Amino acid sequence: MMLDFSDCTVSNGNVENITYKIKEKSSKKINTVWLGTQKYEPIFNLQKKIHEFRINDEIRDVVLMLEHDHVYTLGKNANSNHILSKENNVFQTDRGGDVTYHGPGQLVCYPILNLVDYNKSITWYVNILQESILSTLSTYKIIAKKKSSPHTGVWVEDNKIAAIGIRLSRWTSMHGFSLNVNTDLSYYDNIIPCGIFDYGITSISEITNEEVNVFDFAQQASDILLNNLTTKAIC
Repeated sequence: MMLDFSDCTVSNGNVENITYKIKEKSSKKINTVWLGTQKYEPIFNLQKKIHEFRINDEIRDVVLMLEHDHVYTLGKNANSNHILSKENNVFQTDRGGDVTYHGPGQLVCYPILNLVDYNKSITWYVNILQESILSTLSTYKIIAKKKSSPHTGVWVEDNKIAAIGIRLSRWTSMHGFSLNVNTDLSYYDNIIPCGIFDYGITSISEITNEEVNVFDFAQQASDILLNNLTTKAIC
């Protein structure tokens, strides 16, 4: 089960305090934390603080699961011209990839893991993320496929349903993936998602014509991801 921190509003002023609270509750090798809906910048800073703790072996592996308030984020090498309209809610990050959108109805997953304990391979790690997404989508009878760079992510036919952007420092991961569950896809009209001109964007609700509970979906995705990490590790 996920640790439920959804009643906590993360702010730039309480990041360290929440990190210590997560540390206190983290009794497993990998601990998934549900944060509810949160603003982007404080969660980015929370990631950095947990990442610092993990590098210094002060906390166990943590997987953050949440939804964000509306925001567009730019990867470290992103082309800002891929934002097509004037937007105030734009944030520069240190992840890989180009521009993407986060908002309510989209599951965001940020694993903060020491890959030394699993497999010191970026390719292996990205594949684990992709395979976990594919397996979770299959429980909704959605047939998806993974693609490699420059189209890294998970796709349903020619429409992207999940984006992946990660960062590793001292073999410890940050950032992760976002998956459109019940996302309002009109927000993608303001950008060229991931810098890809020729393909579309989709969501679970668009494919199934049903609204899916994001918390329930997050729990399923967490179970599958943690199982893949532990069973497919080679270290």
